[in-house]
This record gives sequence, C-alpha cells and structure tokens, in this order.
Amino acid sequence: MLCAALGLLLLASCSGATVDGGDTYGQGPRDPNLPPVPPLPSLQDGQLPSEGARQAYPNDGTIRVGILLPLSGPRAGLGKAMQNAAELAMFEIAGDKFTLMPFDTQGTPAGASAAAEKAVTEGVRLILGPLLASSVEAVAPVARMGSVQVVAFSNSQRVAGEGVFIMGFVPEQQVKAIVDFAGSRGLARFAVLAPQDEFGQTVVQATQDAARQRGGALVRTQSYDPGAADFSKDVKLLADYDQRRKALMQQRAQLKRQPGEVSRRALKRLEKRDTIGDVDFDAVLIPETGQRLRALASLLSYYDVDPPAVRMLGLRNWDEIPKPESEPSLIGAWFAAPAPAEWAGFSARFKSAFGRAPARLSSLAYDATALAAVLAQGEGGPDFSFEALTNPNGFLGVDGLFRLNPTGVAERALAILEVRREGVVMIAAPQESFQQFTN
Repeated sequence: MLCAALGLLLLASCSGATVDGGDTYGQGPRDPNLPPVPPLPSLQDGQLPSEGARQAYPNDGTIRVGILLPLSGPRAGLGKAMQNAAELAMFEIAGDKFTLMPFDTQGTPAGASAAAEKAVTEGVRLILGPLLASSVEAVAPVARMGSVQVVAFSNSQRVAGEGVFIMGFVPEQQVKAIVDFAGSRGLARFAVLAPQDEFGQTVVQATQDAARQRGGALVRTQSYDPGAADFSKDVKLLADYDQRRKALMQQRAQLKRQPGEVSRRALKRLEKRDTIGDVDFDAVLIPETGQRLRALASLLSYYDVDPPAVRMLGLRNWDEIPKPESEPSLIGAWFAAPAPAEWAGFSARFKSAFGRAPARLSSLAYDATALAAVLAQGEGGPDFSFEALTNPNGFLGVDGLFRLNPTGVAERALAILEVRREGVVMIAAPQESFQQFTN
C-alpha cells in the first residue's frame, strides 16, 4: 500500500515500497488546473493488427507488465543489464501479484513490433521499453490499438506523445541546465563543438535558445564527423587557431623590428606562445563522451582554448566516463547530470545481486519498473492510466526527481558537477520538487 502524501511528493515509504539506500517512488493527487487527460485510442473490435483477439486470462489479480529489450543481437549485453535492473526493482518494490514479462525486440523495429504484439496478446497492462527511437515508433501503433501505455527508454522527443512516454534524458533539458548555471556564473558567450548528426543539431539549437533566454548568445559552432579518426581540423576551426597564429607571427615580426629592452622582453614573453588573442567565447559545450570527449578536450587545449579563459561544459553522458579527472584538459569543466549518490547506491546493490557493475542506462529500466510497481499498488487497484503516469508531483528514482509530462517527455531535476583533480564533485544540487520549477 502507498503511504499518504508527504508535501509535494508522495513517497512510497511503506513496508515493501522503500528500497535500500533511500530510493523512493510515489504519486500524489493530480493538479486540478492541468488540462483534461485525452483518452488512448481504443481497441477496435478486440483485434490486434496481426495476432487476432487478445487472449483471455483468469481474473486472479495478477498484474502483468511487459518489458521490451534487445535480449539478442548486437545490443544484447545492454538489454540483459537493463533486464537485471528491472528485476532488481521488482524484487525491491513490487507486490506479490506484480509480474514482469520480458520480450525480446532483437534490437530491430520489426522485432520490437512483434514483441509488442505478443505482449499485448498475453495481457500486459503496461509496456516498458523499447530502447531505440525506431523501435518505439514500431511499437506505438500496436500499443495504442491494445489500449496499453508505453514507457520507453528512448530520449528522442519525436517519438513521444499519444500514449508513449520516454524515460531517456532529452538533450534540451540538459543543455538548459548547464547553460543556465554557466550564465549564473557570468558566462554569456557560448560555443558548441558537436557531432555532425541529428543529436548535434539538437544540441546546437538548444544552446542557442537557452543562451538567448539568459541574455547571452551562441557565437560559434563547429561540427565534426563522429566516425573520423582525427578531429584536428574541426577543433582548429572552432579555436580560430590559424588567425590567432597569424596574429602572433605578425606581433613577433613587429617587435623584432623595434630596438630596445622593452621589445626584447616582449619577444621573450611570446617565445612559448603558439597564438595571441582570445577566442570570442567564454564557454564551449561538448556533448560527447568516452574517448572522443578526451580527444576533443585535449585538442582544444593544444590549440590554445584553455581554462580559466574558456570553461568546458558537458551533458549527462559525461557521467559515463570513468575518472574524467585523468584528462588534464577537463579539470575545471562543468556538466549537467543526476546527483551521483543515488546511482552509487543502486550500483552497489546491482553489483551485489548480479556480480558486475550495471550499464549506465540500466537506471532507466530500474526507475520505469519501480514506477510501474508503485502504480500497481494504488488504493483503488493498479492504475497505469495517462492521468496516473503524468502525476505533476513526480517520482524520485535512481536518476533523481522526474515526472512524465502530458507531452510524453520525462522532465528531470539535474545537478551540476565539476571535474576536479581529486574527482567529480557536485557543485549545485538538483531541485527537490517540481514546485520549485514553477514558482
């Protein structure tokens, strides 16, 4: 049973609903000022697109929730890790009647569609997953015809809505969080060094919008081929290296023509310089991770884009990097991500249960399953309705406070972290309630 509301957030802190390490989930009354909830399209004549009539299951009180994951194919390792995380949430939070049913998407849209048809036919009341946007698109019409809501793990806003919710971290929210923080610290001129793809374009547009809202500006952008072996040319362009190098050569030549001790000392100071003059931005956002991030940060430093003159900024995928402080160029960088404490607790419990560390995306499966388990324990019975899922008060999970908006997108409270020589440190805590976002 769920507890009574505790302020804005209703915490599931009763017996059987609180997990070790303080992870809590819950729900509260819907805000009466929100717009009315649109109904899902209903199943027409009880028919699925290809499976025929939904099978009849005995009314034994079992609450079936399906989870669609790539359990075979190239992403099978990630799929299995996410399945394990979902199982951990079920064992820690769910009641006896809660049944989690895994279905293999094979990592393809066709496989995801077939898995969704099987899930709906076998009587699931909610679908968790799939992982990729293309697979979510394939699942959505099947789920709608079966009157089943979908809580997917994608971060693509284009697949959200009409009964599909995405749990992934959307780039726009992360960009706004880090740009807002940087703006509050006096940084107003931003640059973006991003991959030449849809994700990169989204980050560039989000940075432009967020900077403008803060009274700042996006003054320089540079894209690169994420599959390239060498990013030097692109980083040089962002750094305006050739022009700044040319300015240095001209300055040296002029000083050499001028006799006297002052000119000699000035030349001496320029001996170890590769460029002269500052770039036209205060901060550069690099929405990259792993070895590519390390390579880009190192190249920026090599081409004379260095702190403290320029602050490097990042997004949530930076927290996938082990020991970012080992890259000297990242020392002093800021990035937006969930507060690390809950992840640390979840990671320890996962490792204890399964003998290995969890994949970073495993938290999405844990939180989605925990959300389903809590909604299954409502006082009036299981409630996976649009209204229950879009509770404006939100839920608290491994990745912090979140809520599913009526648009289908997960809105999240993010912390700001700084890379220091001794490790990553949280320098700005996330919001504790969604009331703080709106007041």
